[in-house]
Amino acid sequence: MNITDVKIRKVNLENTVKAIVSVTIGDEFVIHDIKVVETPKGIFVAMPSRKTPDGKYRDIAHPISQEVRAILSQAVLEAFQSAAGEKEQAAV
Repeated sequence: MNITDVKIRKVNLENTVKAIVSVTIGDEFVIHDIKVVETPKGIFVAMPSRKTPDGKYRDIAHPISQEVRAILSQAVLEAFQSAAGEKEQAAV
């Protein structure tokens, strides 16, 4: 998988949802509304989802394999760490 762009659209370090991200794959396909979420177990990448009538959430788009999920998560988290560092420096 060739990730060609990761855009951090919103960073809010004080909420559970730390960032909203868009990822472009191969300069041909984009996935919006990927979230960087912090829980007591750590930070993880949540794919875009929709609430179903029974109250559960289902992913709208997601990687099929663990390998692709790891590549996508690494790219998103690296971009988030960079953006979070910039935001913290600007606040000082």
